[in-house]
Parts: sequence; C-alpha cells; structure tokens
Amino acid sequence: MIVPWYQLGYIIPHRQTDLDGYQFYRVAPEGMMLVTTGMDLAEYSLAAVESQLHAFRGCVDLLAKKPVDRIALSGVPVASVLGRTRMRALLAEAGDRSGIACDTDLEAHIATLQRLGAERIALASRWPDAVNDALTAYLAEAGIEVLACRSRSRNLAQNKAANPMADHELALALGSEALEAAPRAQALLMPGGLWFAIHAVPLLEAKHGRPVLLNILSTTGCALRAAGDRVQVEPDARWGQVLASACAR
Repeated sequence: MIVPWYQLGYIIPHRQTDLDGYQFYRVAPEGMMLVTTGMDLAEYSLAAVESQLHAFRGCVDLLAKKPVDRIALSGVPVASVLGRTRMRALLAEAGDRSGIACDTDLEAHIATLQRLGAERIALASRWPDAVNDALTAYLAEAGIEVLACRSRSRNLAQNKAANPMADHELALALGSEALEAAPRAQALLMPGGLWFAIHAVPLLEAKHGRPVLLNILSTTGCALRAAGDRVQVEPDARWGQVLASACAR
C-alpha cells in the first residue's frame, strides 16, 4: 500500500490529536488515513459546545478543501448536550456546505447498534451524570434503551490528563460492571475519544460475549460501510465485533 485509498476527515473537540490518532491507526485497515482538525472545547456543557459551533463550521470548510471521503465530528458529549434533532440538523447543514457525507461518533454508534440489532445496551463512561443522562436521552430518541450505566465522573481536563494504562484498567472494570448489571444488554457502549480503551475491547468481548463499541470503532466501521466496494483492505477481526462486521455483505 503506497498511498491512502480512503481519507476520513475527523473534527476533534480539542486542539491536540493524540490517542484519537493512535487508536485509529491501530484498528483501521492499512491505507485508511485520518485527516484531523480541532475545536477548543472547554467543558462538557451546552454553553461550551455552543461557543464552538462557529469553529465547527470552520473545520468543515477546512476539511472540504482536502480530498477527504467523509467528515465525522468526534465527541459524544458534544452531540449529547445538543440533542439529536439539533445535531442531525448541523450534520445536514455541514453536508450541504461541504458536499461531503458528514457524521458524528454518536450517530455512528446508533447506526452500528441498529446494524447489530441491539436495542438494549449497557453504558460505561468517564463523564458526569448530566452528560450520561443527555446521552441516554439521545439514544432513547433512536429507540435504544440504556439498561445500566457505570461511570467514573471526570471533567474534560481530567480526562485529557488521564493515564492510558489506568484508563485501560478502568475500561475493563467499568465495562464488566455495566454488563454484569444488565444481563439483558445486547451490547456495551464505552464512548469517549480520549478514553484509551481499544485493548480492552477484545478482552471484554471474550469475557462477556457481546459487542463493545468505542468511538473510533463505530466511526471507522461506518466509514468502511460507506466505502462499499472501494474497500481495498478489510479490518483485522481481532479488534472486535464492530469492525469484524463492518465489511460483511
């Protein structure tokens, strides 16, 4: 593979790109490239998100000048606090502005759960109750019920400073707790672009036998589905059921 065959434009809610990019290049098939730009979200509040909407539109315009195949907004809290109606309207506007299909991690999670036939889920997060409640309401609008939530409440600054190894252990602990509290759950959602949880996915799936969704897995999976017959390299199934099923016909 000499040059990228697919370019995913990714709008990060914060200025730096670190674990987002690292995890993408661990799980994405060879030849997929991540093209990132960023906003400067200060906290997980509606006011903070609304202050970044102008920046979001600027990021869309910047990526539209690049040869990207798809644009995705990272940041489940961003979509959650805006609500599904408003978020989908922003994506439609962004698609009209850019002429490129636009998505967000949260809508990618919903599409993935629907494709897997999962209507009841367990949720594990590193967010305050207000964000978890907004996320639960957003999912309910799509017909997805959160049966149990286990969370380690942190603000955005704390999540940015988290230790990756500690977060891996936290993913294993919270993911197991959430699934054990919801035996009827058909999947586990562990959202958060800053959460270093990719290596926990195969371990949790092996232990509990249910698919585990992370932002980068759902968004990359939806990009692969949209690419269709253009896919030149299929994803490695060891990274879990989400990517293993992404190219299934």
